[in-house]
Order: sequence, then C-alpha cells, then structure tokens
Amino acid sequence: MANPSLNEFIAQSQRGLYQSVFGDQINKGAAYTGTNFTTGTTGDGTSLASIFTETYGRKVWQALNNQTRFFNAIPRTVWGNTAGWRIRTDRGNERSRPITESAVGSANLLPTVDVSNIEVVSSLPRIVGTTFGASVLSVFNAQLEGGVGDVLAMENEHAQLDHMKEINTELLAPSLIHTSVIGGNATSFTIANPNSLNVGDTIYSKTTTAAVDTARTVISSISSDGLVTHAGTGGTSLAAFSTVFPVKRGGLTSIEDVVAYDSIPVGGGAWNSGSVSGGIAGPKAYTAATTARVAGSWSAAAAVKANSGVGRDISLNLIDDCIQTIRSNGGEPKVIIMGHDQYFKLERLLNSQQRYMGQEEFQVGVGSERTFPGTQTGLVLATYMGIPILPDADVAKSTLLADGSEGGSNVLVLDTDYLEMAVAQPTQYIENRDYFAVDQLTIRGLLYTMGELRCRNFITQAKIMDLNA
Repeated sequence: MANPSLNEFIAQSQRGLYQSVFGDQINKGAAYTGTNFTTGTTGDGTSLASIFTETYGRKVWQALNNQTRFFNAIPRTVWGNTAGWRIRTDRGNERSRPITESAVGSANLLPTVDVSNIEVVSSLPRIVGTTFGASVLSVFNAQLEGGVGDVLAMENEHAQLDHMKEINTELLAPSLIHTSVIGGNATSFTIANPNSLNVGDTIYSKTTTAAVDTARTVISSISSDGLVTHAGTGGTSLAAFSTVFPVKRGGLTSIEDVVAYDSIPVGGGAWNSGSVSGGIAGPKAYTAATTARVAGSWSAAAAVKANSGVGRDISLNLIDDCIQTIRSNGGEPKVIIMGHDQYFKLERLLNSQQRYMGQEEFQVGVGSERTFPGTQTGLVLATYMGIPILPDADVAKSTLLADGSEGGSNVLVLDTDYLEMAVAQPTQYIENRDYFAVDQLTIRGLLYTMGELRCRNFITQAKIMDLNA
C-alpha cells in the first residue's frame, strides 16, 4: 500500500475529532445514554461503546515488572517417583570416639551403638494456573484498522509473562504479613501487598501483645487493594490484630517458609511452628510431625539473623555471619537474593572501600540470570566475596512487629545445590472454544504448571530479617 499524501494523512488524523467511522451515535469509550443503543460496561468486549477501547492501537505497552530472577536462578528438576525424602538430622550420641587397646576403668572398649536420627519430609506437587479469554466480537474488532491484530496471541503472550510472575511471587511470598489497614469485622482484613496471600492459605493472626488467634482459611480472591476474605472468626475481634502468618500454603511453598526455624525471635513473641500456644504460628511445610525445627542444632533449621522485630540497617557483618554459618554446616553459598533497596545500601557500603586499579565490566551468572555490571578489580559491586547478588522486586519485606510497620526487604543467602524447583508437569496450554459449555461466545485459554519448591538441606540456607527500608 502506497504511503498517503500529506493532505490524506491530515484528513485521516482529524477525522476522529469530528465524527466516528461507525456513526455519530457511538462515542469513544463512554456509554451512550441515548435511546437508540443499550451498551454494556465500557471495555467488556461486547458493547458498541467499547469498540475503540478494544481495538485502539497496534501495540499494547506493558507497564508491569515481569522479572522472575529468583525463579530463573533455582535449578529445575523432574519431579521423579517420590512423595518425599529423608533428612539426617543427628549424628548419634557417642558413636564415634578413640578406641584403646584395653578397657580403661569402666569405659567400654567400643563406642556406644547408636543410630542416626532420620526425619521424613513429605512433599507433593502444587498447581499454579493462569487464565485469559476474549469474546468473539473483540477478536473480530481487534483485526480492524487500528486494532491490536491477533488479540488471542497478544493475551497468550501476556498470560505467559503473568504465569511466570505468579510463580516467582509465590516462591518469594512473605511469612510475616503486616496489615496496614484492618477491618473491624471478623471475616476480612486488608494487607498492603495483595501478592502476600493466596486462596487456600491457612493463616493465623497476632499483635505484639495479644495471644495467637485460631486458624483461618483464605476463601476468596484478594482484591487489588488488598482486601482478604476468610472463613473462621477466631476467639478475638479481628480488629485487634496487626500481623498475619501463613502456616500452610494453598500454592507453592515460599523460600521464606524454607529459611525458618522454630521459635524465631520476633517482636511480641517467639515464632513457634510446633505449637500455636504462647507463640507465633510459623510455616509447617518441611516440619516433621513430631520434631520442631530447632535453631543451632542438627535438626532441619536454617540460619536466620533476626532482631526481635526491631529494624536495623544491612551490614557486612550480617552477611558474613550467614556465609560463615552455611560454610560451617558443609554448604557453599551460590547466590544472594535481596530487594533493590538493600542492593543500593550494600553498594554504598562497598563503594566506600573501593580501590580503583583499572576498571572493566564484569558480570557473574547463576541459572539463567546475570548480575548487574560491576568492576572486576577492587571490591566487586555485583558480587560479594565472589557470590552473585540478584536483586528481585518480589523479595519479602520485613514486618517490624515491634512497631507494627513494614520494613525493608529481607536478604537471602542460599546454597542452590540443595534447592530445586521440582516440576511434575511442565507448563501446559489448554484452549476452549466450546461456546455451549461456557454459555458465552468467548474463547478461553489456560496455562498451568504443576510442581513445588523443594529443599534437601535446610542448614545450608540463611536469611537476614528485621531490616530497615
């Protein structure tokens, strides 16, 4: 098609200012209030008033953060024929010691016979789904002049991004959730980040002074402004609570659940995964039925640097402690995950000691992700002690229970040799064009993935919490 002349271009560009190519009784976006047409909600794909809304522009711009760095950094493995595995949590008592040629005093010649303590960890796959759809009318309208083209292909592309983003947010979902605004009834409350909870999560709630409330289950979707509806009223008015704690996930297990232990010191009480009475209910994923995850022992407990709900700034000593603990437990840190707020604070800490002996861009990769460019000489900005740093916008923020506020993002120091995203079924795409089944002239699509985050060694994972923004 030949390029239009200047006069033709001006005529076409001004045409929409004075009249509509579909007639003067259909305006652009607002519902027609006359008597000739009855239109639906603007943008619903069926009303005549929404034709321009549905077909405007050849390009739909994305203004959302679709980064999935943490998910990309975790190794993906095939699920395998297993519903769980075993973890050795104890070496045994006095089973190893020197042996003398003859018994000395009352000592036995051979060490005491003992066995290892083996814990059973059960893990079953979870399903994450993402849906999209388009009406038959909107599919036709999108192919008109000025439309977006293949609207189904466009929605499919966006749904794929949303699907991976959902998995990433579930893998980084917080274990302590601050309720910035809370309702006065016993069936709903409001949270600052709608991605913190999912339908099917079992939650408890608590303030810095009140006892732990009884369990509730999230029963409906979380609205964009963070309204959470749940079943169960508990023993105390919900208006008294300021923090909620997922103890069972409806979706994927979060890394925050993995990097935890029994009785973590938080503001207002101890994190208690073994019993709710007298403490804060912690995540029960990866917790054996009879043994709690105790800090500082050979049980399944990660290294957590907490500060009883009191905020403090990130420091190199805190990161060094995490690295030292992981190495002392037989692991080797492979990646440091943090929010962008902590990344810039860490960069300022390292910049103050920078030695410039020449400079060139240097990047380190883990999984399919690369660090931000740094310098190869002196102190590396994008790595710390040779460990890649990956900032992720979805990293959970600290909940400072001492004053009921939301702090900065946590810092995770992880040995990914023992972390994996086990995939039972790779992402599947299903399309439905059965109009009678859905009772609508609508084409629907579904993307779903079946899998679960698994950790085979908890004492080689570490976290720094209670940090300032």
